[in-house]
Amino acid sequence: MSDALLTRLAKAAGINIDWIDAFDNPQTVTPQTQRAILEQLGFAAQTEEQIQTSLRQLEQDNSGTSAPLITHDQNKPLCLSPRFKPGSAYRLTLESGETQNGHLDESATLGPVVDCGYHLLTIDNEHVTLAVAPLACPSVDDLTGEQNARIWGLTAQLYSLRRPGDGGLGDTGALELLVHQAAEHGADAVAISPVHAMFTADTSNYSPYSPSSRMFFNILHSAPGQILGDQALADAVSQSGLQAEMKRLEELDLVDWPAASAVRIKLLRQLHESFIGQGGPQHEDFVAFTAAGGTALAQHCRFEALHAFMLSDGQPGDWRQWPQEFRDPESPAVERFATEHQSEVDFHCFAQWLITRSLQRAQKAACDAGMRVGLIADLAVGAHGSGSQTWTRQSEFLPAISVGAPPDILNGNGQNWGISAFSPSGLKANGFRAFIEMLRANLAYAGGIRIDHVMGLKRLWVMPQGASPQDGAYLDYPFEDQLRLLALEAWRHKALVVGEDLGTVPSGMREELARRNILGMRVLLFEQDKGVFIPSADWPQDALATTTTHDLPSITGWYEGRDIDWRLEAGHRSAEQTEDDRPLREEEKAALTAALRKDGRLYGNQPGPAERLMASIEFVGSTPAPLVLLPLEDALGSVEQPNLPGPGADHPNWRRRWTADAAIMLSEPSVEDRLERLASARKSKRDTLND
Repeated sequence: MSDALLTRLAKAAGINIDWIDAFDNPQTVTPQTQRAILEQLGFAAQTEEQIQTSLRQLEQDNSGTSAPLITHDQNKPLCLSPRFKPGSAYRLTLESGETQNGHLDESATLGPVVDCGYHLLTIDNEHVTLAVAPLACPSVDDLTGEQNARIWGLTAQLYSLRRPGDGGLGDTGALELLVHQAAEHGADAVAISPVHAMFTADTSNYSPYSPSSRMFFNILHSAPGQILGDQALADAVSQSGLQAEMKRLEELDLVDWPAASAVRIKLLRQLHESFIGQGGPQHEDFVAFTAAGGTALAQHCRFEALHAFMLSDGQPGDWRQWPQEFRDPESPAVERFATEHQSEVDFHCFAQWLITRSLQRAQKAACDAGMRVGLIADLAVGAHGSGSQTWTRQSEFLPAISVGAPPDILNGNGQNWGISAFSPSGLKANGFRAFIEMLRANLAYAGGIRIDHVMGLKRLWVMPQGASPQDGAYLDYPFEDQLRLLALEAWRHKALVVGEDLGTVPSGMREELARRNILGMRVLLFEQDKGVFIPSADWPQDALATTTTHDLPSITGWYEGRDIDWRLEAGHRSAEQTEDDRPLREEEKAALTAALRKDGRLYGNQPGPAERLMASIEFVGSTPAPLVLLPLEDALGSVEQPNLPGPGADHPNWRRRWTADAAIMLSEPSVEDRLERLASARKSKRDTLND
């Protein structure tokens, strides 16, 4: 069989055969890997006859003659050939209800559409949704009403926040306390860790970047007392006998996810039991919420109930291994199960109502406190293959494909994140339904959104289940379509968009993101060129600036080499490799110290840890970035980092808790000083740009 024919099919399916790695070396995907990925994409490729058949199928799929949704840019003409003939009569029904009639011109082109939105285009008795998007997402200037606005905010791991009575796990009540404090110091935003729905019946799975669904939320983070009232919460705690266990968990330095989750779920069940049958405005709001959630909410709650039932019955939790009759969310068997377990399904609807209202309340608190952006949601790059989102949207996912990263500078063996991604062809065939509803869900409570691994809008490193990252390939995605839909939803929600573009970025992608007002990310520890840190004035104006991220050491930890110690302890690096790491870090420390001195941020012959941290914060604050985000780890001078990417469980990933209550954690004089200096640096940069 000809490898050339196989490669032709692979390219038609969007597989990047030739690519450049992080070391600027050209790479080629082997025929074996091409065939394995094609099979998982649904294209048979074992024989020449199968390849020819798959090619014909792809040509039909890629023709665009049956797509239920077309994306388009505002105020630009749209050529609809060859799908529709020149001169065809059309009717365009705008979202507003206004109807426009006309004929396509001699090249089958529709004239420019002025109104943004989802419109209905009817031609030759065929109905197509026309998603017309603004040319760019709202900018920081748009959202603040300022020229050359230079704002700042904090980033927080939600689970790490602490307040009395939280039962050992951060919630939106603590988040409200934090946003009030941050706003008092002049912050315009607080970016939080993902709050996607997890697996209620499997509390051992708690990485926020491996969710069950990105369409719904983690019920463990709600603040029931804020919604139902403090008395209702106190009664539920007493009735459940949870006082002693909650107090024990609150005294721990690390989140005990299984124990804290068990407490939260028991408490939520008691609240649900007391809530059922009640009347009044709250119950009416719950009924309205359930109705508005429609089929999507009902199916997610049914999944939660089914997942718990399967585990309790000794069966796999992975829906792909359930009895066949339960693998289809619309099957009669699932319908019967939901009827027989209606109380359990209702409980999950109730829990989703609580967390949704809790998040909305936290955003309102941020805006009421004076923040001009408020919460920035974090959108994970994928969903767990065995979770709710892949079960309910099977035709739009690749359940037998895993997502990760190829070998690069930070991870020589590559990464397998163990999550599933959208199917490019499935998205198109379903009018991007799953993508749109995911964006809407996460923008419904926030003033901004951070898209984890934003390169996934253009391409993702995929590998068949069980394969190593080295046996993967880049798979192309409908980039322009997704950018337009992102711009449209951001415009509708008046939200800022951030794209995490750290890693191997395709050529030209950063420029396209900037054109769409999607802020990239620049991290102090990475902004080097040949061993020299880039001066603050030379940082870009189309990306946010930050000192570090949740996957990297804090500034203090980096200076102390704490991450090097952890990688040795966790077995990520050998003793010999570590001995090479330490002198390299000394060189980097000297280079950063030199850059801070040159920038006028650091003085004295032997600056201490506090001085180096302050200088780093001021340095980032003085960059031209429209937005600076300061992680709480650096605001509070922590040595530790939230997550240490890599195998093993020695490092307490996603478990660290702050010792101070959220209500006072920013009140420490040293913390206040850092925030004041950051705010001053931001104001100075804005004033300079406006002179």
